[in-house]
Amino acid sequence: MSIDQNKHNDGCPSCEEQQFTKEADGVATANKESIGKSSLTQWPVQLTLVAPTAPYFQNADLVLAADCVPFAYADFHTDFLDGKALAIGCPKLDDIEFYAEKITQIINASNLKSIQVLFMEVPCCYGIVHAAEHAISASGKDIPLIKTQIGVRGDLKE
Repeated sequence: MSIDQNKHNDGCPSCEEQQFTKEADGVATANKESIGKSSLTQWPVQLTLVAPTAPYFQNADLVLAADCVPFAYADFHTDFLDGKALAIGCPKLDDIEFYAEKITQIINASNLKSIQVLFMEVPCCYGIVHAAEHAISASGKDIPLIKTQIGVRGDLKE
């Protein structure tokens, strides 16, 4: 299977690669002005749409999250995303072989420092872990893989 990097973003302005910088005040603190600020540093985030060579993946810690995780886990931004690159996908509804190949391409193009896979406790969600494991193996690189399971009620299952 070969991935056409432009297959899913032909002419779509919403798929334009963007990298954000943090505001001067840096990391959010527990005061009224900073509560609810996003830790997202790039666009797009959907694994199908990200370019493996995107600058935000270079020397980054990658958070690879199943689609439902940020909705179930209330503190997703502060506990997992701050200062990291993000790619999301649904291992049940999407092509997991495509994901494994895409993650392999990201690893090969970016010198990732680590990958943290966030997945839901439902059995079908573990496919995103398998995709990450396969991608690391296929890349031949030694990248730390952190697996974090989230319960359907939003609790951390580790």
